[in-house]
Amino acid sequence: MNDDHLDRYSNPLIDRYASDAMAAIWSPRRKFQTWRRLWVALAEAQFELGLPIRAEQIAQLRAHQDQIDFEAAAAYERKLRHDVMAHVHAFGDQCPDARAIIHWGATSCFVTDNTDLILMRDALRLIEGRLLAVIGHLAEFAREHRKLPCLAFTHFQPAQPTTVGKRACLWIYDWIFDWEATNRQRRELRARSTKGTTGTQASFLQLFDGDHGKVRELERRVAEKMGFDATYAVTGQTYPRKVDSRVLETLSGIAQSAQKFATDIRLLAHRKELEEPFEKDQIGSSAMAYKRNPMRSERICALARHLICEATNAAHTAAQQWLERTLDDSANRRLAIPQSFLAADAILILAANVASGLVVYPRVIDHFFQQELPFMATESILMAAVAAGGDRQELHERIRQHSQQAAAVVKQQGRPNDLLERLKADPAFASLPLDELMEPSRFVGRAPQQVEEFLADVVTPLLEQTGGESPPEADVRV
Repeated sequence: MNDDHLDRYSNPLIDRYASDAMAAIWSPRRKFQTWRRLWVALAEAQFELGLPIRAEQIAQLRAHQDQIDFEAAAAYERKLRHDVMAHVHAFGDQCPDARAIIHWGATSCFVTDNTDLILMRDALRLIEGRLLAVIGHLAEFAREHRKLPCLAFTHFQPAQPTTVGKRACLWIYDWIFDWEATNRQRRELRARSTKGTTGTQASFLQLFDGDHGKVRELERRVAEKMGFDATYAVTGQTYPRKVDSRVLETLSGIAQSAQKFATDIRLLAHRKELEEPFEKDQIGSSAMAYKRNPMRSERICALARHLICEATNAAHTAAQQWLERTLDDSANRRLAIPQSFLAADAILILAANVASGLVVYPRVIDHFFQQELPFMATESILMAAVAAGGDRQELHERIRQHSQQAAAVVKQQGRPNDLLERLKADPAFASLPLDELMEPSRFVGRAPQQVEEFLADVVTPLLEQTGGESPPEADVRV
C-alpha cells in the first residue's frame, strides 16, 4: 500500500468531515472543466453573433471539453507562471484547429470569476438540501414531543415551563431563516460573463467593430449558456467581492444556528434529559469508560466557530479591493470560499445525524420538573386560595415564608423540595386540590398548540414547496 500521503498535511474538512458531493464541487476537475465550458460558451456565442469562428472549431472544443491533460497544464504553468494561460495552452494542444480562438477577447477573470459563481451556486443548492434534511428531522421530533412538559430556562435558571417539542421549534425556526437566506443568495447570484479586463468590455467592443448591441448580446448569451438569467450590472476586473461577503455571511448564519442547537444539546446532555445518538460500540472516553460525551454536538460547535470566523475573512477582502482590482484576494479566496462551504456541509451532515437520532429521557425531565414545579405553581395556588375566600396579602406572605424555608432545605441540606408538603400542612391551603393544581400540563401555556400551528403554517408548506428534496447521502465518518 502506498502511504506517501501520510507524509503530507491533509485537510480534515475533506478527509473527515465534509461530503464527497461538496468536495467534488470544489475539486480541481470541476473547476477546470467549468473553465472549458466557459471557453466553449464564449466561442459559441461569438460564432452566433458573426465573428469568424467555424462550427468545426466549436465541435473540436466540445469534443475535448472534459478531456483535460492535467500533466500538460501543470508543465505549462511551471513555465508560464500563469494558471489560466497554462490551461489555454493545454486546451489548444488538444484542439489545434481551435487554438487561435480560445479565450478570444477574454481576461483571466472571465473563467476564474464566472467559475466561482457557478460553483457557489451549485454548493448553495447542496446546502439548501442539507438544511431541509435537518428541518425535516427536527419537525418529526417536535411533533412527537409537542406535549412533553419540561423546564424552560432563562439565564440558564429554571423559568416558566415549556415542552420539549416547543424548544425544538426554536431550533427549526433558526434553520428556516438560514434556508431562506441560502435560497435567496443562490437565486440572486448573477454571472460576471464577458465584462473584459477592467469591466469596460473594450476588447469585445473592438472584436465587434464598435457594435454595442452585439457586445451586450454576447454578455447575455454567455450568461444564459451557463445557467444565469442576469449579469452584474457593472464590475471592475472581478465581480463585486461584496457578493462573496454576503454568501459567506449566509453560511456564517448557518453556523450560528448550528452552534446554538448543538450547545443546547450539550447542556441538556449534562442534565441527562436528552442525548445525541450514541452507537453500540462507540467509546466516549479513553480513560473514563462510562462516559457518553456529546462528541457530535461538540464537533458541530468546533466547525461552527471556524465558519463564523471565515465570514469576517470575506468581509476584509471586500473592504480591501483597490480601485478596479487587486490580486491579494486570489490566494485568500482559494482558501476561504471552498473551506466555508466544506465546513457548512460538514456541520449540516452532523446536525441532520443528531436531529434524526435524539434520545429523550422523560423520567429525568419529569424529575427535574417536579423539583421546581412547587415554586412555579405558587401563583396558581395563590389565585385558587383567594378565590376560595382567603386574604390575598396574608396568603402571599404565607407562601413566601414556606417557599424560603423549602429553598433552604434544597440548597443547604440537599434534600428534595418539600414546599408542596408544607402547603398541604397549612390550614390556609389544606382545602385546595393541590395535586390537581400541580399537573405539569397546566403550566406550559399554548406550547403544544404552538408546535402544531408552527408545523402546519410554516414548516410543512416549506417542505412541500421544495418537494422534500433529499441531499446526497453522506456518512458521519468519525
